Amino acid sequence: MLSRSGFRCFAACLPFLLLAACGGKEPQAKANGSAAERPIPVTTRVVQPSAWNDTLQALGTAKARESVTLTAKVSEIVQDVHFESGQQVQAGQVLVTLKGDAAQAALVQAEATYAEAERLYRRQKELADQQLIARSQLDTQLALRDAAAARVRQARADIGDRSVRAPFAGVLGIRQVSPGSLITANSTIATLDDVSRMYVDFQVPEAALASVALGNAVTATATAYPGETFQGRVETIDARIDPATRAVTVRAVFANDDRRLRPGMLMDVRLFRPERQALVIPEIAVVQVGRDSFVYRVKTDRSVEQAPVTVGVRRDGQAEIVEGIAAGERIVIDGTGKLRPGVKVADAAPSAPAKPDAPAADGQG
Repeated sequence: MLSRSGFRCFAACLPFLLLAACGGKEPQAKANGSAAERPIPVTTRVVQPSAWNDTLQALGTAKARESVTLTAKVSEIVQDVHFESGQQVQAGQVLVTLKGDAAQAALVQAEATYAEAERLYRRQKELADQQLIARSQLDTQLALRDAAAARVRQARADIGDRSVRAPFAGVLGIRQVSPGSLITANSTIATLDDVSRMYVDFQVPEAALASVALGNAVTATATAYPGETFQGRVETIDARIDPATRAVTVRAVFANDDRRLRPGMLMDVRLFRPERQALVIPEIAVVQVGRDSFVYRVKTDRSVEQAPVTVGVRRDGQAEIVEGIAAGERIVIDGTGKLRPGVKVADAAPSAPAKPDAPAADGQG
């Protein structure tokens, strides 16, 4: 226990101890308060309308401008093959010649029959002009001559069928026949594709049909060429909507002078709708919490508040804001992770570019 004199000493020193304790905490509290009120450096931007166009994404398969599987009209032995696999050919170029001995013999016989029928017709015409034979006899001979002429044309057509020609200019596929092989009307000789231009057909939902028009810009990518984009345009819109899928088929055309695109390629297509004005901000400015999206709007006193927004199309790191903010308002672009409603912000100073090192002085020996 304290003695009476000790208690008196403690009571006398107590005010000085309390004053010392309070005086020590006050500067620290002021320091903490100033740190809490210090603006947070962020990057802000005033939202303004800019040119923007929506895109529709779909998958399509590349098709050649013209494509056909070459076959023969008749069953015959292959005599000569005049092409190699992958060769570029012109329209009308002979690709395969079939044996035609029987057809040639039939043509000779048909031409001889026609010549005899023609000779008899002329002789009977002279007799009919002299009224030495009946006109009906001349008409019969005329019919015989015309029938003979038809057989000549048929024989020549049979010979023509023994030469398989390219119906259009293009690139041939892998050759499927060899000289001496027997082919029929169902035998495949090769494929022929005109790949100077490529078509890509893709589906567009019925709800977006009004925004699709001929000439719309289209881009496409293929896994065969990562990082490369092909430019095209809408050439045809189907006249009917599929009642099962409620979608319409749109055909885009792509130039393919270098023949890099091949028929059957799977293409990731993006259709650009007509350009319009919209509020577009960097996608990093949009904060997503569950299904809700908001941005931090800067008020006049430099404090921030959460502004719920409706996001439209997102593309290439940009996001269209459909509802929630207006043109002329300032929002936080970068630095949203350290914000909360009510805190004050300041625009972060851009980092100064690094100065190049000064060249070292040459030493003198």
